[in-house]
Amino acid sequence: MRTPTTDRGRLLLVLALATAVTVFTATVPLLRDWFDLRVYYGTVHTWLHHGGRIYDYHVPGTTYGFTYPPFAAVSMAPMAYLGLGAAIVAALVLNLVALAVVLRILAGPGWRRYGWFGWALVACGLALFEPLRDTFSFGQVNLLLLALVLGDGWLLSTGRGRWAGVGIGLAAAIKLTPALFIGLLLVARRWKAAAVATAVALAATGLAALVVPGASKFYWTQAMWDTTRVGRLDYVSNQSLQGVLARLGETGRPLWATVVLIVLCVWAVRVSRAVVAEDWAAAFALTGLTACLISPITWVHHLVWLLPSFAVLVRAGHERITGALYAVMCTSVVWLWFDDSSGIDGFLGSNTYTWVTLGLLLWLPTGQAEGIRRPLNRSAATTAPAPSTAAATITAVSAQPGPSSGTTAAATGTAAGPGLGLARNASSDPTGSTRPAAAKPQSSSSRASSYTVKPPPA
Repeated sequence: MRTPTTDRGRLLLVLALATAVTVFTATVPLLRDWFDLRVYYGTVHTWLHHGGRIYDYHVPGTTYGFTYPPFAAVSMAPMAYLGLGAAIVAALVLNLVALAVVLRILAGPGWRRYGWFGWALVACGLALFEPLRDTFSFGQVNLLLLALVLGDGWLLSTGRGRWAGVGIGLAAAIKLTPALFIGLLLVARRWKAAAVATAVALAATGLAALVVPGASKFYWTQAMWDTTRVGRLDYVSNQSLQGVLARLGETGRPLWATVVLIVLCVWAVRVSRAVVAEDWAAAFALTGLTACLISPITWVHHLVWLLPSFAVLVRAGHERITGALYAVMCTSVVWLWFDDSSGIDGFLGSNTYTWVTLGLLLWLPTGQAEGIRRPLNRSAATTAPAPSTAAATITAVSAQPGPSSGTTAAATGTAAGPGLGLARNASSDPTGSTRPAAAKPQSSSSRASSYTVKPPPA
């Protein structure tokens, strides 16, 4: 299907798509009623205004409380001086800013070439992406952490490595999963950046220990090791390797640890090759994939870490594969097996997002774009700019004439730019359908809003 060539036609198309996406997101997936934000808000409010302890708080009528390291609670303390409504608005604004930062970093300096039409189509496509939908409607912190980590990647790849490591260190202090990116810096022999990241993480953790010593001791000696505080391992929203094993009835830690070790070995090999090829985009993408796989619990909304991988696929010219995988991640297909994940169909279907993540780890191309390699050296010259990571949603933009001089370049070549800028050709527009989500706060607000009546199973 050809897209309109006039501004009026493009505006009508965008309005039609925006309407369809709005109806879809407002009716089919259901909202999550800001459940995670309510956990954060209730925790810091109880702590600062009522003398409560951080890890004792639970959302009324539920077993769900604060599960992040103490520094996360310290950094969220300003919420205690806002009303809940204002906190929700602030979370929306911060997530929108973080998403803009992520897209800007992944798009590279050529982000203007698509104009309003291209970015409007990108917005429609992103609104369908289930992990992103859930991050916004839960009031989660995933995008903020992704922006911090990719910021370091941009600094390293553009020769501005003086402050590289600060973002990764802060992200690791807020949530443990991003600590794997310190491992990436070590593999890449970026010793200074690794030292900065480690120092920042330790300093932030030490600050929290001074502010809340009791909570810090409890977290690092008890809560950190108790995954039941987060939720059931076999819950279908848990799309980590531990979730796959738990749905098979295998909950023993030795087997999971063995699988994690194998995955880490694969990651080390693949990341090493990306580093040798001076491909930071692929190296950061592979690390995000691995973090999702090895974490004991990776809820669906954590999978925003897959966005850099889709960008790398587009850069490498695999637009159709990108569109197909992206469409799968829009469908909420795993919820079809919410009630019963037994049998072959349950094993394959209930773990669909895990298979996508694992497949990307094994197959994601590295070292495909010369233009993205060169800026890793400080003396490298800047090459032509590149378009957006979400190019999988704007196939027709690069193929249609328009006022932007960059349109032709986008349609005919694989431009690349410094930092994590991407090369691309034409791509496809992802879409997907879903079913009403399921019965825990990680899946649906229909149940999350009823927790005060009937708590969910532990």
